[in-house]
Amino acid sequence: MASPGGEKPYRLYRGGRQKGRVPSLGRPDAEAQRPRASRSRDHDGRSRYRGPGPRSAPRRPRQIRWSREITIALVVIILFLVVWAAIGYLVFRGGVKDANARLPQSAKRALTPDGGSILSTPTAVLLLGTDHSLAASRAGDQHSDSITLLRTDPSHHRLYYLSIPRDLRVDIPGYGAAKINTAFQVGGPRLATRTVAGYTDIPVNHLVVVNFGEFRDLIDAVGGLDIVVAKPIQSKFDCPYKTNARCGRWPGWRFHAGKQHMDGRRALIYSRVRKNALDPSESDITRGERNQQVLQALMSKLAGFSTFMRLPFIGGDLMKPLATDLSANEFAELGWAKFRAHRTIHCRLGGTSTGGDITPSEDNAKVILMVLGKSAVQPPAPTGDTYPPGCLIGRPSSG
Repeated sequence: MASPGGEKPYRLYRGGRQKGRVPSLGRPDAEAQRPRASRSRDHDGRSRYRGPGPRSAPRRPRQIRWSREITIALVVIILFLVVWAAIGYLVFRGGVKDANARLPQSAKRALTPDGGSILSTPTAVLLLGTDHSLAASRAGDQHSDSITLLRTDPSHHRLYYLSIPRDLRVDIPGYGAAKINTAFQVGGPRLATRTVAGYTDIPVNHLVVVNFGEFRDLIDAVGGLDIVVAKPIQSKFDCPYKTNARCGRWPGWRFHAGKQHMDGRRALIYSRVRKNALDPSESDITRGERNQQVLQALMSKLAGFSTFMRLPFIGGDLMKPLATDLSANEFAELGWAKFRAHRTIHCRLGGTSTGGDITPSEDNAKVILMVLGKSAVQPPAPTGDTYPPGCLIGRPSSG
């Protein structure tokens, strides 16, 4: 039966008739908008099916955990430094053993055993710089060109440096009165140790003999030193030329005032200059002060990070200029004592010049009490001595 309007109540499909109202065409749904390839995957049932149970949440983008990455990096760096330090220490220990073998047993027997660790017990270390000049006129000269007594005071975090003029006239056991540097000439490091201990009444616990001929190689090995020169210096000390005529025309070594970077050769010359043509008042006393300045700069460089990083390569070379009884651990303790020292006190003995000798001053005994920490530190007093003794507080002017 036909419906009003002549419309048929059905539509024709290839598969046959279907009764009912003809659906109106609506907006395409989301399913129709999806790509054909995506719909085909859904039809086979494998793409949407996630197995039994609730559907899992979609994955979030992977986030980098920076705290974990930083921790791993720090652990790697620490392990590298530990391994590097261990290798450097083994190389350094080998060099120390060679330095121990170079010190005569007789010199070791002249030392007073210390009462404990350098970090906890006051310790006196005698530093002797032997003169091995390359000049032909001084080839056989084996005097101790530099004499410095280093005393640690760990309870007060202090270091004392006592400079002893090499021309100071003292009593040498078995030889009588003579210049103190003669002790090394006639009896080697053993007699030099006994002489210094006898005059200062300070027991010497350790000994370091520095060969000045190889001292410059040590400075070159650590990359040179930064030294602050207090005033200009010009000196013909130790002329490098063979003929007197050439040395006569040579103006001499020159050092300008201010901070300078010195290689081993210039640092060695600087520490050994006795006469300054620009200042006639300089003497063996001022030379000793420069010697302490170079030693302090070298010790600071040896304890620096740059030397630590090069230790596996230069650890053995650092000990070549030395002969000592100190072990590798004691060297490390001495370096740490210097690092943590809050105050450095530089002292010197003095007296009156009598030609080539220096007659000891009565105030030398007061200076020794200062070094022992039994008296307040006092600067050199304006006495009648040519070289007044005394102490100064502060670090040396070196970079």
